[in-house]
Amino acid sequence: MTGLAPAGRSGAAIRTAAAEGADEAIAIRHDLHRHPELAFAEHRTRERIASLLSGWGYGVTTGVGGTGVVGTLRRGEGNKALGLRADIDALPVTEANDDAFASGTPGRMHACGHDGHTAILLAAARDLAANGKFSGTLNLIFQPAEEVGQGARRMIADGLFERFPCDAIFGLHNWPGLPAGRFGFVEGPAMASVDWAGIEIVGKGGHGAAPHETVDPVVVAAHLVTALQTIVSRNVDPLDAAVITVGSIHGGHAANVIPDSVELKITIRTFRPEVRAQLEQRIPALARSLASGFGAEAEVDYRLGFPSVVNHPAETRFARSVALDLFGADGVIEDLRPRTASEDFAFLLEERPGCFLFLGTGAGEPLHSPRYRFNDAVIAPAAAYWARLAEAFLS
Repeated sequence: MTGLAPAGRSGAAIRTAAAEGADEAIAIRHDLHRHPELAFAEHRTRERIASLLSGWGYGVTTGVGGTGVVGTLRRGEGNKALGLRADIDALPVTEANDDAFASGTPGRMHACGHDGHTAILLAAARDLAANGKFSGTLNLIFQPAEEVGQGARRMIADGLFERFPCDAIFGLHNWPGLPAGRFGFVEGPAMASVDWAGIEIVGKGGHGAAPHETVDPVVVAAHLVTALQTIVSRNVDPLDAAVITVGSIHGGHAANVIPDSVELKITIRTFRPEVRAQLEQRIPALARSLASGFGAEAEVDYRLGFPSVVNHPAETRFARSVALDLFGADGVIEDLRPRTASEDFAFLLEERPGCFLFLGTGAGEPLHSPRYRFNDAVIAPAAAYWARLAEAFLS
């Protein structure tokens, strides 16, 4: 799968079809953006997707993994099957933009571009149903609950790949800051694993004017925040990557009162399983020993999230060849580095070979910002990309 097999329509025909369908796809994206729904509550989104796919001639299955949707299109006598995935859930964020189609629900927003991912795959779905030239089975997977890291696992547990066999699976994510409309590919680890730790430092509270009568958990927590970074700088191989971020620290209510305890919440990112296991051991050990040295205790709740997104080499080279064939060298971002953000597409890649690729959306606010805006201009080229990849894979 290192090269692109002759297949289907010309690149020019596919790009033209995508451009002609852009306005409708943008309207779908705006509608989804106006009505964001959180993980496993994507009921309106599910019905909208199912209705569109059904109208275009797809076999539609809803309720996969909860609120997931799978659209299936079979053509010809080919035995190969392809899976293309888009995520559909929003975030618990209050939108700060004033667009006409801004979120109509306070506290919910498509701040990660899942509305754009869904609109892209739906645009490709319509084109492939009307004009696609391929032989085999196309499975379009609309996955819930990516933001909480549960949707992919729930769909897999619900028999996703047994009910809808896929020889390979592909997905994409928009990325602000990368050139708009260009595609990036990373072989091997492409996105980090994510784990979480909650650490409660338990000391002995008392009067702020008499610290010698206490075991001050605030002081212990302050030392721990700094000490945790030595795990990255002194325990992890310098040629590997790891991130330990203390994102939340809470303790006490008054300036003259030393609290009994302080709570820290931590996110941990790595790329290699060996490093992930190393941090799972070192973080609790360091917290407990450091607290003990101050006469306090550390209670650690360490939770594994999901693994690194690891792209398969052959499928990644194939996906890159599709972009080169369709857009030329100017359509591909060379030497793209892995992202330290995380994605539950990792679980799908543990089950089937495939590639998770990146779509540049140009300058703009970062993902998860209340001021984030999806760049509608990338919908047409991305839809053309999915159509070309499907026809090439199922040639």
